[in-house]
Amino acid sequence: MTAYAELQVTTNFSFLRGASHPAELVLRAQEIGHGAIAIADRNTLVGVVRAHANAKELGFRLVIGCRLDLTDAPSLLCFPTDRAAYGRLCRLLTRGKRRAEKGACHLAYADVVEHGAGQVMIALPPEQTEDGFADFLKRVAADFGDRAYVAGQHLYRGDDAKRLHRLAALADRAGLPLVASNDVLYHVRERRRLQDVVTCIREGCTIAEAGFRLAANAERHLKSAVEMERLFRDHPGAVARSMEIVERCRFGLAELRYEYPDETGADGVPAQEKLERLAWEGAARRYPTGVPEKISKQIAHELELIGKLRFASYFLTVHDIMNFARSKEILCQGRGSAANSAVCYCLGITDVDPTDVDLLFERFVSSERNEPPDIDVDFEHEQREEVIQYIYRKYGRDRAGLTAVVSTYRSRGAIREVGKVMGLSEDVTAALAGMVWGWSSDSVGLQQVREAGLDPADPTLRQALDLAQELMGFPRHLSQHVGGFVITSGPLNELVPIENAAMEDRTVIEWDKDDLNALEILKVDVLGLGMLSCIHRAFDLIERHYGVRYTIPTVPSERPEVYDMLGHADSIGVFQVESRAQMSMLPRLKPRTLFDLVIEVAIVRPGPIQGNMVHPYLRRRMGLEKDDYPPGLKEVLKRTLGVPLFQEQAMQIAMIGAGFTGGEADGLRRAMATFRRNGDIHVFEEKFIAGMCANGHGADFARRCFDQIKGFSDYGFPLSHAASFALLVYVSAWIKCVHPDVFAAALLNSQPMGFYAPAQIVRDARDHGVDVRPVDVNHSDWDCTLEPAGEAGRRALRLGFREVKGLAQAEIEAKLVQRRSGVFRSVALLQHQTGLSRAALEKLAEADTFRSLGLDRRQALWAVCGLREETLPLLAPLAGASVVEPAAALPEMSLGEHVAEDYRAVGFSLKRHPL
Repeated sequence: MTAYAELQVTTNFSFLRGASHPAELVLRAQEIGHGAIAIADRNTLVGVVRAHANAKELGFRLVIGCRLDLTDAPSLLCFPTDRAAYGRLCRLLTRGKRRAEKGACHLAYADVVEHGAGQVMIALPPEQTEDGFADFLKRVAADFGDRAYVAGQHLYRGDDAKRLHRLAALADRAGLPLVASNDVLYHVRERRRLQDVVTCIREGCTIAEAGFRLAANAERHLKSAVEMERLFRDHPGAVARSMEIVERCRFGLAELRYEYPDETGADGVPAQEKLERLAWEGAARRYPTGVPEKISKQIAHELELIGKLRFASYFLTVHDIMNFARSKEILCQGRGSAANSAVCYCLGITDVDPTDVDLLFERFVSSERNEPPDIDVDFEHEQREEVIQYIYRKYGRDRAGLTAVVSTYRSRGAIREVGKVMGLSEDVTAALAGMVWGWSSDSVGLQQVREAGLDPADPTLRQALDLAQELMGFPRHLSQHVGGFVITSGPLNELVPIENAAMEDRTVIEWDKDDLNALEILKVDVLGLGMLSCIHRAFDLIERHYGVRYTIPTVPSERPEVYDMLGHADSIGVFQVESRAQMSMLPRLKPRTLFDLVIEVAIVRPGPIQGNMVHPYLRRRMGLEKDDYPPGLKEVLKRTLGVPLFQEQAMQIAMIGAGFTGGEADGLRRAMATFRRNGDIHVFEEKFIAGMCANGHGADFARRCFDQIKGFSDYGFPLSHAASFALLVYVSAWIKCVHPDVFAAALLNSQPMGFYAPAQIVRDARDHGVDVRPVDVNHSDWDCTLEPAGEAGRRALRLGFREVKGLAQAEIEAKLVQRRSGVFRSVALLQHQTGLSRAALEKLAEADTFRSLGLDRRQALWAVCGLREETLPLLAPLAGASVVEPAAALPEMSLGEHVAEDYRAVGFSLKRHPL
């Protein structure tokens, strides 16, 4: 039997064209005996990494390529033969995408020829074979020689034999060989219905209206070599040539490893040596009285492993980015896995002291995993742009780019889209979509359909629900990651195609973070965190008004009054513990140490709750239940009273109790993180239970442990992440406890963030004894400020113009705040001196900001209405002249009216609560 490989394959990453996932296509090709499969999505390589990962797992041959849809010629399939040719293909796609709007690619045939060295090209015939195609084939033959072919498809359209003979004749005259393909859009014929649906979504029509836009049959699936030989029996060699092309195209994505920037300094000091020096210097700073022996051993162990895996440059990159931020006084903190690293602590990447947490470096870096660690760094959200621009300046836009995010269909979107295609009315699709909670990927059950007042037996409705279930998880489009940067040693556009983002001056690579992990490509997450902006503002206010400068590490630690406040659930605005769920937990947990806050952050999560971990821990903490430590695991579980609350503890149980290696334990962690999506955790169950039993633990206990680990699902919180956040919990709580005036001002100036609107923040500040003063044209700035209060040392909170709805910051700061040299005595003089627009003056009057002029909002609004902006320039030359208008007897506003207007203009009232 002749071997065959399908080369013309479109996956669902040719958005709304293919109807199968790459993994489904790869698996099906292997099942039916193909020698290989090629992924050739339209003008993109976005799906090849998924196919690569599955082909690697199956030991199956994958050919990397894409379909090039051109603006001035028929389409081509392009397959690079080596790494250099792959780089040229990426550059070609980048050129087409950078000259087009987001999501589009404009390529001409001349672009292809320019980047064509080392590429195998297969010309695709247009729907109707015309004479113009013959000329095109001659150009392809002249430009690509023996690397050019012509694709033929037998698609059961009735004229296939005649069309293939004519196509073969055209190819023969051009000197090009014919190669068989099936123009595959899905892996099995049963996906034809879904293919029709995605076609209708793309075309914006219903199934009833689609007509000839849909395929005539269900033949666009993967077919066996025997079937392809039968279909192309009149064209000897056409099937065999598919494997000829496979043999020529030996490039694989595994060749893209270790393309990281070399951080060797200008002095020629190697990256590893430089990292070691910085780490030990940092250790001396962190431990001025001497580095503890345990920490010294840990640093040495980590540096040895980092050197072995050649990750020194990665750590130096993150260190450099954070140094830049600190040079600009931008607060930043590494979190997540980095908190498991003593080296990261010494470098200042994280402020989590490894003596405060139980280190598990394998959670961060593993020799068995052999992939780059992933460090998330939070920066002040309003200053993050400076950091992003620094990365672009240092590495260049040709070496640094933002990671993509693949947006996929979830329940609501799938139901709405399929409902439209199937002709369901808007009220029906809205009722079905309304039964799905949040961003759920759960399908709608029959009972839910009945509760919506619909008949689940209706065939159209039933079919729509089935198709919506199939569509869930399909990619919709590429979005920009919130801050994940890929930084490479060579040109980035030779590693992966780059396209324009929706934001100006932003470019995005085609691969998301899972793709990067699969290819072991460096990524640094430059994230924004509103609480860091708030803390920075608070530190500035404390220094300005109380004369002390704090940083996160110098905030007085472990103050009882701070924990007393938290124990009473007085945590409005405090980072991470301000939700109602956290407020209900705080009085029960009664935190007294930083590690208690680590537990507080992690315990109010679905994972510990579903794993039945919360109540046993609380009972033991309150002395209602005796601590229970399995043999040999006391050191692992003693800080959480025998109850595993963190992913790291689950990994340590696997390593100590079940004999897992560090790499196997990390695999267990990954399985925990994807349990609900992939169900991979069962792979470890047998080994875990057998290992526990071999180490003297009972089978029942081992199974109970594993069931508890499964309870984490994808909601478990790692200790490292919780430890980084707990620091900010304490710092924000300390500011609120010691300086409630500062905390309220900083929080208001950092809006929007957190759970609470300004009204709740202001009310909470007043409950803490802060004198809150209203917005006023003579006293307020754009931001909220502090000013002396009656008592010595106390400060009052003056609300800023930012609280007034509808004001433009630029106008207020430039015209009102900067031009205010004294006290405005009247509305007319204010307008004359500042040049504020009539609209801005009306907003200020409606917000009752003229009280220092002796005017309430109605009087101020009357005065604004009396201004004649167009006549003021004419009156200005009349020195000393004035226009006198008789005073109007305006009816006085009631307190209730003032409160109502406060809420309309500002969102809250300092005068009285409306109830």
